Amino acid sequence: MAALCAAGLHVVLLQPRQVRAFAQYKRRRAKNDRLDAGLIAECVAGLTARRAGFDPHLDLLGEALRRIEQIEADIVRAKTRRESFHDVRLRKAQTREIERLQRLLKAETKRLVAEVDAAPALAARLSLIESGQGIGRRTALTLLIDMPELGQLSREQAACLAGLAPFDHDSGTHKGLRRISGGRASVRRALYVAALPASFRWNVALCELYQRLVAAGKPHKKALTACARKLLTYANAVLQRGTPWTTTEPLLNGC
Repeated sequence: MAALCAAGLHVVLLQPRQVRAFAQYKRRRAKNDRLDAGLIAECVAGLTARRAGFDPHLDLLGEALRRIEQIEADIVRAKTRRESFHDVRLRKAQTREIERLQRLLKAETKRLVAEVDAAPALAARLSLIESGQGIGRRTALTLLIDMPELGQLSREQAACLAGLAPFDHDSGTHKGLRRISGGRASVRRALYVAALPASFRWNVALCELYQRLVAAGKPHKKALTACARKLLTYANAVLQRGTPWTTTEPLLNGC
């Protein structure tokens, strides 16, 4: 379980591996509830930067978003099962199940959007995120709910938090491959899925970026990851300045 510590208006969320790494650094081997509480407090006290807490309403919206993700996964599994049937009756039954899930998905998404619209501040943030070409309603909801820090981060920090930042793997004269790692899987997945149509059709700047990277010898996945990172940069930028993105704006520097 992650450790959640509050001090005034500040909230610090620690992952278990962070606290365990701190214990190893301190050479603490013993472990019980009392010792763990003291260790967490000591770990939090050593942090130099804390961010203000966000709207607690997002927790409930997060549950609704998880429900939508589960239904989407069920639809994918149902379609896979249908392909394994040759009997017409069974295939029709599976098709009906897929249609039922699709209706449920539509209803749950509509309900979630209505809840967001009922909160003016959240509705305004959602509208700003959607203004970026290639960021649809489904992707915007994930960014809004699962990454509330957007707009308060640098583009490098945002990329790291989403798990889209390429990290160095160098030692001495050895230059290892840069790889993305960690981050919030739901945000990374949503952006990666959105990047494919955006970099092939919907966003002219991303189309040019993708073609330039591929022409330079970058593999398809690396080029697509760069486009996903660029979509995140767009969303972070519009939330920072509080104005929608326009199609006449140039591609932001960096990948």
